Amino acid sequence: MANRQHNAAPKLADRDSGEHTLRVWNGNVPGAPKPDITIIIVSYNTKDLTLKCIETLLTCGGDVLAEVIVYDNASRDGSPDAIAQTFPQVQLIASSENAGFAMANNIVAAEANAPYLLLLNPDTETYEDAIANLLAFAMANPGGGVYGGRTYFPNGDLNPFSCCNEITMRSMACRVLGLDKMFPASEFCNSEQIGGWERDTVRHVDIVIGCFFLISKTLWDKLDGFDTKYFMYGEEADLCHRARKMGYRPMITPDARIMHLVGASTGVRADKIQLVACARVTLIRQYWPAWKVPIGVSLVRAWVASRFAISWVMVGIGRDGSSQLLDTWRMVWRERKTWLRGY
Repeated sequence: MANRQHNAAPKLADRDSGEHTLRVWNGNVPGAPKPDITIIIVSYNTKDLTLKCIETLLTCGGDVLAEVIVYDNASRDGSPDAIAQTFPQVQLIASSENAGFAMANNIVAAEANAPYLLLLNPDTETYEDAIANLLAFAMANPGGGVYGGRTYFPNGDLNPFSCCNEITMRSMACRVLGLDKMFPASEFCNSEQIGGWERDTVRHVDIVIGCFFLISKTLWDKLDGFDTKYFMYGEEADLCHRARKMGYRPMITPDARIMHLVGASTGVRADKIQLVACARVTLIRQYWPAWKVPIGVSLVRAWVASRFAISWVMVGIGRDGSSQLLDTWRMVWRERKTWLRGY
């Protein structure tokens, strides 16, 4: 049953009170205690968002001792200098090339000093005590293995993309037919997004999304981190799949809450769709039974084809914004040979 206290988006903590302030670990202090958690932020051309992400994290994260590390993936917008000047207490790794999301997290996690790792997107803002609450939840529920919270859009509406369930033939068929959009609250038609669940209760899920992703360092090391063939998208689905095979059951708690813009660093929307399609094809080939794989790949292809066709229809009836939508899906369709190969 839904808990009413979680239905409205929370507010940022009072910056002057200090009650919810995160304590930043300094490894250069001799005899300093080990941090409770290592927080990894991978940024790419999101300077202003990253600065806001760090600001709200430090102000609102809660009373935990955190090692905070930003890995900048060769941003061209001045991100490294701005982060170093504004938050000297935060560790910064400024890469000369874009290593991708999976590799960047692996690099940082390998040197982490805390027993828990939290992956946090740069296009997020932390609400009060989110980090402390998520860490406490993980420690109280060790069988989960991987943990996430509740996310919101900037306008305060629920952002359901904090977690999802695995791709199935049914979920792909519903996506091709548009049933997931027509019946978003139906868990049958919208099973991947767990339609109808407001993320307002504790629940086991198949996948915790990498925007707000907590895992013990011990389990991360056992799984050897992310599979780096997933340059962007799909890496958390793969890792959660492997964790479940080991007997863990990823979990969501409504008591750890953040705002997430979604996709701020991916640039052109067509590029994002292609990466998502590529990841889906890869996951299908890696984890579906051999006899299902051709069907699954065909369904991914049919999904893009159906959206391309629908965008043509929308242009024909004069729907506002349909020309841009058509251009996006035309670009994705033209690149189908690339994303159908997978990673």
